Amino acid sequence: MKNNTFENKVVIVTGAASGIGRATALAFAREGAQVVVSDVREEEARETCRLIEQAEGSAFYIKCDVSLESDVKNMVEQTMKKFGRLDCAYNNAGIEGVPSSTMECSLDNWNHTIDINLKGVWLCMKYQIPIMLASGRGSIVNCSSIAGVIGFKTIPAYVASKHGVIGLTKTAALEYAQNYIRVNVVCPGVIHTPMLDRFTRGQEDAMGQLAPMGRVGQPEEIAESVLWLCSDQASYVTGLTLTVDGGWTAQ
Repeated sequence: MKNNTFENKVVIVTGAASGIGRATALAFAREGAQVVVSDVREEEARETCRLIEQAEGSAFYIKCDVSLESDVKNMVEQTMKKFGRLDCAYNNAGIEGVPSSTMECSLDNWNHTIDINLKGVWLCMKYQIPIMLASGRGSIVNCSSIAGVIGFKTIPAYVASKHGVIGLTKTAALEYAQNYIRVNVVCPGVIHTPMLDRFTRGQEDAMGQLAPMGRVGQPEEIAESVLWLCSDQASYVTGLTLTVDGGWTAQ
């Protein structure tokens, strides 16, 4: 059911070509938002736009590599040129990196993973926040992971980047709380996405059974959490680390 919660609002979703990003872009559009669909994978991102438009929503694609400041700056500038405002952002773009132990992690893998997962979130906020300051309000949700609150073997760069996103989110939340800009972070658990399939080599159901709820989560379940954090229903919520993980981190 469409509630028009975000009617006349403009939202940026990075990493929107598939998985959680696509599900969140679709959810925002369903609730009336004009959605900026951002990703480096143009064909898949345009498919996200097509799905939104097929459902009578509004979508606008901007290619963006979040690890590049020039791309992020352009993304925000093009959003303002097209819509003249920015109300919410879901900084979701991320990669899992190459699995390896801490001592075997290559410098290239470390830098690439940190550049996208952590520096990318910082760059997005760096250019999103001034627009929100000028308008007098805004809501940002960053994407971390349960790997941002606990450790996992063989993905040191990913774990470090996702822990960093939580710290960065809390810092920004404190800095702009009195400016009516809320900054929160969502930590997905084992979610049915292409990234999880790559990481588990097709054994995602077995991994999902390790969660107390005994199943893999769906991208739409993360999307609903993001929409709540961005909505007025969460008007007194900032600096929150919200785990959506079927009870994984409660163990």
